Amino acid sequence: MKKSIYSILRGTFLISDDSFKNWRVILFISGLAIIMIASAHSADKKVFEISRLSNEAKELRSAFMDGRSKLMRLKMESTIEKKVVEKGLEISEVPPKKIRIKRQE
Repeated sequence: MKKSIYSILRGTFLISDDSFKNWRVILFISGLAIIMIASAHSADKKVFEISRLSNEAKELRSAFMDGRSKLMRLKMESTIEKKVVEKGLEISEVPPKKIRIKRQE
């Protein structure tokens, strides 16, 4: 046991006659580690992109709600009356009448 630990610390297991199988295992584990690191970076990048898109969606939803509330205020009858008075028009006292046309065949 003491000899095997000593050979690992000295690195003789990498240069001995049967070291080819040791190198294969080391290269395989190194390859797996590189793949794992690349996968983790890819997942982190996707998480940040999802977070950015979520914040952007919230901002757009907020802008939409703000625009819709402004539109509702502009469509109110009192606002329209103020705009019409500024242009010099008056509100009619006589209500409008519907014109109906009978269909002729």
